[in-house]
Amino acid sequence: MERDLMKHLIVWKDAPDRKPLLLTGVRQCGKTYLCRKFGETCFEDVAYFYFEGNRRLASVFQYDLDVERIIDELGNIIRGKKIVPGKTLVIFDEIQACPEAITSLKYFCENMRGLHIICAGSLLGVSVRRDQISFPVGKVDRLVMYPMTFSEFLKADGGENLLKGVQKYGVGKELPELYTSALEKALRYYYVVGGMPEVVARWVETHNFEQVEKLQAQLLQDYSSDFAKYAPRKDVPKLGWIWDSIPQQLAKENNKFVFSHVKAGKRSSELEDALEWLVDAGLVYRLEMVSKPELPLSSCADATYFKVYMADVGLLHKKAGISYKTILESPEAYGKYKGAFTENYVLTELMAQGIMPYFWRSGNTAEVDFLFEQEGCFIPVEAKAAMNTQAKSYRQFCKKYDPAVGFKFSMKNVGDHMVEHTMTYSVPLYLIWRLKDYL
Repeated sequence: MERDLMKHLIVWKDAPDRKPLLLTGVRQCGKTYLCRKFGETCFEDVAYFYFEGNRRLASVFQYDLDVERIIDELGNIIRGKKIVPGKTLVIFDEIQACPEAITSLKYFCENMRGLHIICAGSLLGVSVRRDQISFPVGKVDRLVMYPMTFSEFLKADGGENLLKGVQKYGVGKELPELYTSALEKALRYYYVVGGMPEVVARWVETHNFEQVEKLQAQLLQDYSSDFAKYAPRKDVPKLGWIWDSIPQQLAKENNKFVFSHVKAGKRSSELEDALEWLVDAGLVYRLEMVSKPELPLSSCADATYFKVYMADVGLLHKKAGISYKTILESPEAYGKYKGAFTENYVLTELMAQGIMPYFWRSGNTAEVDFLFEQEGCFIPVEAKAAMNTQAKSYRQFCKKYDPAVGFKFSMKNVGDHMVEHTMTYSVPLYLIWRLKDYL
């Protein structure tokens, strides 16, 4: 299955100022597969090293950090084949299991720039925070990998011609029903399947919802098992409580994450570290509130008032216990949670494009779902689950802060109109992958 991140890896490969690359992301999102595919496609040779549970491999880095010696031993002794800079791609997988290997990247950057090294790590953020690893600040390039986006899912499921066809229509041009009906149907399938590569592969192979949900249940169980395996023992129960509470917290009226709703009698001070672990592991996303936007938005975000979303909508549907038939048929009783589910989807699509948004709230009277900055401008985004795009809060924001551009994502066709003095683009939920064309 093709991943959009491959293009970034090719750019990294040819960059004159290239450094060792850290590729992070939630477990099972396809990092190892992508690294191997990149190596097979763009290099003469691939030297793959897996650190978790491999003491013999770790010992190579524990003697000293002489990169000439390390590469010689990795190639001639561990692998039995010489590693040649410029021809061999070196992959360090689950590098967080060997802190010395992480530290060594500083010396590879300084003393062996000609060697291409990619390091994959699902729990690297967790390990750096927990183990106080000497991190090579300024000596590595970084990329984050996310579960498959809707466009990647569509391409994998035989919809590449739909993607190519849409691109023939300019930004702001209404799409004919030939595209809209097919894309709406595909989006509902994506809501059920999500973007975890193994689940997508099962769907492409079988188009069987029961098999998809069975595999999702196994992945959710695997993540819960990771808590006991990798998290501090004192935090394991807390991680489970928070993980289980997310679907219920999303169902609330304003979606605000409230620690006291996680477990009766528990305070935020007791649970904050556990939530941070889930964020560092890439399993959940934390969306902070901005009430009085200023540039940069990070300077005025309220870290105490936030929402929590899951990294994959397919896993959210399974964890929330939403029947796939409910998502496909969208009965009236599903209306309230459908809105929160749509927000979760929009957030994952934005983050996969490198957009890290906030949300805006003015007291208890108005709220805009997402807010991000682009070239010194505020960009408000309203997310709607269906065709209705009426949004009083969006209008209030536009009137108060006068942004040049804003977006309404919904099931409504492509279009644009003025809201106060803000050019507002109507973009179907299945076309969020074209957002940067508008920007």
